[in-house]
Amino acid sequence: MTSHSKTNRVRRCRPLLGTFVELSATGLEATSLARAVGAAFGRIEKVQRLMSVHDPESELSRVNAEAFFRPVRVSAETFEVLQRGLELACDSAGAFDFTVAPLLARWGLLPASLRRHGPGDWGDIQLLARRRVRFTKPLAIDLGGIAKGFAVDAAIETLRDADVSSALVNAGGDLRVFGSPAAAINLRHPIHRDLLPRTMRLGDAALATSSPCFTECRWQRLPVSHLVNPLQQRAVTGGISVTVRASECWLADALTKVVLNDPALAECLLTKHGAEAFVFTA
Repeated sequence: MTSHSKTNRVRRCRPLLGTFVELSATGLEATSLARAVGAAFGRIEKVQRLMSVHDPESELSRVNAEAFFRPVRVSAETFEVLQRGLELACDSAGAFDFTVAPLLARWGLLPASLRRHGPGDWGDIQLLARRRVRFTKPLAIDLGGIAKGFAVDAAIETLRDADVSSALVNAGGDLRVFGSPAAAINLRHPIHRDLLPRTMRLGDAALATSSPCFTECRWQRLPVSHLVNPLQQRAVTGGISVTVRASECWLADALTKVVLNDPALAECLLTKHGAEAFVFTA
């Protein structure tokens, strides 16, 4: 950082959301800028505490354990993520579905406590008055396909509210920027990591990438990954990577799954939301 407010810059990196979160911001005087960056990380930490599927003490874990037996009251943040996720699940006819946790648990990619007998899908989630959640079948939710983007958006909102002039929040490839100049972003090939098939300038927008290449493994001799096609109840595998640019990071994050699972329908949703997708294959 320098001593002049117009050129002050703070860059910080913390392990959060199962990855490393990098935050860069400019503007304001040094103390105020550092305070704003700290508050932005605080918003991300809150989302992690509420929505981590791996933390048995999280709000999401309580929902997964109790919502089939009784309505569970949740925070405004969790309720909002569930609302957005269900709306996109409906619009995509289930191509985006965050109730695939039992399948991931069966493959050993999520805690065994999330396994279910005869689970349903997104249509078996009820959002009730006073921010209560109820399952009509024994479901288990994994918000990893939307919550990370939501956390990035929350951090950006905090920085905007603090009157930061420009910022970039990057959570392991789920990122959003605002202000000027636009950020130069390299999209890497999923197999040939030394290739840079596309470089773009990103300003006042968000970007998210989904690919099975980083988590693909074997389960009973079959290839599996953390990405699931809920329409076919099978893992997304192979040398493919999907990046979506959208106005908000939660939306970009979720739309990558729709592009992977139903490319034809994805075209309509991308148009509806003013988003665009970049698909790279081996």
